[in-house]
Amino acid sequence: MKLTSASHTLILAALVLVATGCTSKREGSRVNTRQPGPAIGTAIGTVGGAVVGNAAGAVVGAGEGFSSATASAFDSQRRVVRTWETQTTADGRTIRVPVEIEVDEYGRPYTRQPASAPAGAPAGTSQGPR
Repeated sequence: MKLTSASHTLILAALVLVATGCTSKREGSRVNTRQPGPAIGTAIGTVGGAVVGNAAGAVVGAGEGFSSATASAFDSQRRVVRTWETQTTADGRTIRVPVEIEVDEYGRPYTRQPASAPAGAPAGTSQGPR
């Protein structure tokens, strides 16, 4: 089973939530959170945590995007679509011959452009490197 980075992230987040005890109750607190000082402190802590968390998330997201883009440039997976053609041999038999077409990751076949003749050369000639 091949896991993606998204599934790794979800598993890690679930483990962190379980390990941190994020649902603990504040029954034994000695501070009255209904007073202005503690209420403001709680609000500032919440906003600060949200800002720092979002900044860290942006950095991680940019890093994952960069790594995905870099990895796609080195994708060496070969994708081939096989079709079958019916041909008749010289002795009259009919056979099926496989024809393999190399395609990109979206299933579009690669088209090979014929070597074009240089400008000014007569048609049907090709003047390649000598």
